[in-house]
Amino acid sequence: MKDKFYQYIQNLQDQITSTLEAVDGMAQFREDIWERPEGGGGRTRVIENGNVFEKGGVNISAVHGKLPEAMQKMFGVGEADFFACGLSLVIHPKNPMVPTVHANWRYFEMYDDAGTVINSWFGGGQDLTPYYLFEEDAQHFHQTCKTACDKHNLEFYPKYKKQCDAYFWNAHRNEARGIGGLFFDYCKESEDIKMEDWYNFVTEVGNSFCEAYVPIVERRKELTYTEAQKTWQEIRRGRYVEFNLVHDKGTLFGLKTNGRIESILMSLPPHVQWVYDHHPEAGSAEEKLIKTLMNPVEWV
Repeated sequence: MKDKFYQYIQNLQDQITSTLEAVDGMAQFREDIWERPEGGGGRTRVIENGNVFEKGGVNISAVHGKLPEAMQKMFGVGEADFFACGLSLVIHPKNPMVPTVHANWRYFEMYDDAGTVINSWFGGGQDLTPYYLFEEDAQHFHQTCKTACDKHNLEFYPKYKKQCDAYFWNAHRNEARGIGGLFFDYCKESEDIKMEDWYNFVTEVGNSFCEAYVPIVERRKELTYTEAQKTWQEIRRGRYVEFNLVHDKGTLFGLKTNGRIESILMSLPPHVQWVYDHHPEAGSAEEKLIKTLMNPVEWV
């Protein structure tokens, strides 16, 4: 399973980066191959200063070795060997009318002293963070997520949509990071679902990513915007940074386990503002977004 999924994310990285390069029309992804001293490594691809994308990364990694102490505590286990691989992406567009997007699909195995797999699971999801709310974009993104889920289990979309709304919540601001999508973790084999079934589901979601995001980018990338709207985008990006550095388990885990800092912080946008006690104008499009983020919406 680990070889099969690692092959899948390598191919998916190629597919996503080539699609986004075509959408941008100018910038290309710069590739960075890196090795982890404790075992494994990855392939980071970053795009910057394009026509459409101000900054973005589509990274894959496959790491293995002794389970770091922080992970032992998190999983409630003693010393063990592990393998983990995944694809993680964040795309920050230049135009404030185009939403930021994040996605992640991963697989984890843990072994006993004999090298036998004693635990394994999948995790992942995809979510959208707009700066200006176009309801048809939110509906399109969520409908694409629901269609992928419904092919496998009609309970998956409402369950993983709810988990996404709960996870990407900036508790210190009492608002969502964005308009959500899917979030699932610890997808393990059971009497009802085999690991092969989980593989088929997770790859279905991964394959739906470009379909979920690219049509939105194409619809919005040529829209005109003002300097004030760009400022609003940068203020909202500040909330994105706050979530990633205060609440995001993946970022915190990477920082605590001697992860590769450039890949971990790839998700941070290049231009951000923190304006003291900022409140949008009453009745404005900016206020509409804030009100929506305070109460998760059923988009489909």
